[in-house]
Amino acid sequence: MLAVLFGAFLIHGITPGPLLIKEHPEIFWGIIGSMYIGNIMLLILNLPLIPLWIQVLRIPDKILYPLIILLCVIGSYSINNNIFDIFVMIIFGVVGYLLKKFDYEPAPLILAFVLGPMFEVNLRRSLLMSQGSFTIFVERPIALAALIVCFIMVILPIYQTLRKKRA
Repeated sequence: MLAVLFGAFLIHGITPGPLLIKEHPEIFWGIIGSMYIGNIMLLILNLPLIPLWIQVLRIPDKILYPLIILLCVIGSYSINNNIFDIFVMIIFGVVGYLLKKFDYEPAPLILAFVLGPMFEVNLRRSLLMSQGSFTIFVERPIALAALIVCFIMVILPIYQTLRKKRA
């Protein structure tokens, strides 16, 4: 959930980090205040509505899932009044289903979407500094060590999975 918040900050040109309180105190304290107000409202509204939530849990899946899908379609269409948004929602729904089915964690994917553009900009900057040579990433010991650690982190789970299948 934090990665989604960071992504929203970056979309609005706000750099998340320790300087957020100093550079944008109104946003920081607004978030803190909204959390307090939200928790109080949640307490006030949910305590009397507990019997209703119990009844909602008894709704059969055959009725509940189509209602959820209908609300998602209405919500995605109402943003821009565009059918294309519904197709985007369906595509990402299928992608989400497949990721859930194959046990992928959502947090790394969200981080990749958030950090991807920054990575691309800095990759271009590095390649410009080295006149297009990728050797800049292995010339320095720290960069080489980071690449080796990344390589090991990618290869090790694959190796362990293959080893378990053989055993």
